[in-house]
Formats: sequence, C-alpha cells, structure tokens
Amino acid sequence: MAVGEFFLGGRMSCFDSRFAAHPGYARMFRPGALTLGVFLPLEPYDGPVARMDAAEQTERAVQAERAGFAALWARDVPLPAPAFGDTGRAYDPWTWLTHIAARTSRIALATGSTVLPPHRPVDTAKSAARLDLLSGRRLVLGAAAGDRSVEFPAYGPDHDDSGALFRTAVSTLRRLWTEDSPAVGPRHGAAGDADVPPGPSGGRVPVLVTGHSRQSVPWIAEHADGWLMEPRPLIQQCRTTALWRKAVHDAGEPRKPFAQSLRLDLVDRFDARPSAIPLGYRTGRRYLRSHLEGLRNAGVHHVVLDLRHGRRPAAEVLRELGEYVLPHFPAHATREQAPEVFAA
Repeated sequence: MAVGEFFLGGRMSCFDSRFAAHPGYARMFRPGALTLGVFLPLEPYDGPVARMDAAEQTERAVQAERAGFAALWARDVPLPAPAFGDTGRAYDPWTWLTHIAARTSRIALATGSTVLPPHRPVDTAKSAARLDLLSGRRLVLGAAAGDRSVEFPAYGPDHDDSGALFRTAVSTLRRLWTEDSPAVGPRHGAAGDADVPPGPSGGRVPVLVTGHSRQSVPWIAEHADGWLMEPRPLIQQCRTTALWRKAVHDAGEPRKPFAQSLRLDLVDRFDARPSAIPLGYRTGRRYLRSHLEGLRNAGVHHVVLDLRHGRRPAAEVLRELGEYVLPHFPAHATREQAPEVFAA
C-alpha cells in the first residue's frame, strides 16, 4: 500500500481530526470511500430468535476480521418484544463486544444501536469508555432513541419523553467523557464530585445517531459524529446524503460520515439478479458490488450487512465477500494498526 492512499497534502485524510487517532472510527470512515461491516450474530435464522452459539459466533467474528471487514456491529434490544418479530441477539452488547474485543485486534466494534433513553447516561458512559479502552479505542457508539415503547415501563422513563431524554443523554455522555466532575443531574449522569473512571483514552467515544431518533437533521448534524440510516432506494438515498452534507455544512461542523444498514441474502450464482427482501436484497455478488459502488458515489461511507435472511452458511458468505467484494471496499489502515504503512 502506498502512503499516498492514506494522506492528502501530507496529512492523513479523515473526517474529524478529533478521531484521526481513533482506530475504530478511522478504520470505518474516510471521505470518498466506502467500507463494509457485518451485524452479529453472523448466522441466517428464521423467526425472532437466533441460535447464537458463542464459540461459533466468535469464530465467525475472527473470520470477518481476517477477511478485511471494517466493523462488527452488535444490536441493543433491552427487552424481548415478540410483536416486532425480533427478540434480540441473546447477549447484552457490552458483554458480547467485550468478549469479541478479547479475540480480535483490528476490526472496529460498533453498537447498532444502543438505546439511550431507558438507561442512565452515567452507566452508558462508563460501559462505553471501558470497552473503548479495553479494545484499543475500537468502539463506535451507534445511539438511538428507541422505537419499542413496550420496553420503557420496565426502566421508568415514558416513551413519549424519549426525544428529550435522547438529547440530554448525548450531551451528558460528552460531558462525562471530557469534563472533570461535571455538574449534571442525578437522573442523567453523575452528581456532586463524581467522575467516570476510566474515561476514554482519547477524550471521547464517537457517536453515530441512528435514524432520526426523534430529532431534526440540523440537530443531528451538530451533535453527532456521523449518521446511521436504514437502506433506501438509491435515488432517495442520494437525496438523504445531500441533505446530510448540507446540514453539516450549515452547522459549521467538519465533514461527517453517513452510514446505512443493508440486509443481504447472497446467492451462490455470482450473476444472479436482485430481488427484494425486507430492507435489502437477495442477489449475487456482481449486483451487490454494483449497488455498493452506487452507494459510494451517492456519499455513503459505510454499509453494515445483516445476513439473518440468508440461506447459505455465514462462513461461506464471508469467504465469498472477502475474496470478491471486500477488495473493492477495503477497510482503512491506521497508524496504530499498520504503523509500517505510515513510516517515513
């Protein structure tokens, strides 16, 4: 790899200088490029519950890192809600990603997404900071307001208040990570002279707002470190990314990345034409590559693939993606993970 692939004008090309030295964020995001991630569990399944064998899923996570994926994503579903057709991923994302962090070394670890309003921000701040520290600064915090109102009564807050609680939580997280003993209220953070040891080694964890989370686009552009959206038809996604760029510019912020999810059933015929599945496609690798190129040209910087609706073993799909698709959308090297690339 040439040094010029990673530097513009003698400096590393990145979105936000605050995260240039954050290996997780830098591995996922660079202007003009698109990378790929995958949702855990890495297995196809029908119905609301994945089998999620821990040993098998750990092996798949290691395979994804070796194949060259930029990120592994874990969902946060606080409580089972059968009416939504998905009761979660069996393990709490903090526990699960800590387990995966101990068995990987380069791949970014992302939550997709942590539901902020039901939880006290001081607890979220501690969990995120410690995972970021233990993983070598690989955590990217996808954050959401939560769309499952049935979960809220068990935690106390009213779902109708989730928009305001989300805004307060994002602000409080930042203060807990960057200030000494911030004076925030007991419901939303620390009180008195309390602090959050240990804090993130670089000052803060990058936060991606998921969907609208009951916020305006200008608010997201100002307060998030990126935007994570659901998949949409390419023409519509072009409009969304253009709206995002304008909102970030109007907020006077540095460039910020745009990410989306995509459900994928990769068939074994490379030239198979696409057919629609919920929030994604059943298709061969040739169309998948073409679609991803279209998303990159539209201004999408990261696509997280969800294999739950697939019909082939995940190990087989990961091998095919690693051999034929990922070379066109490589994860980005960082100083910490590939120092030889940046040596003078």
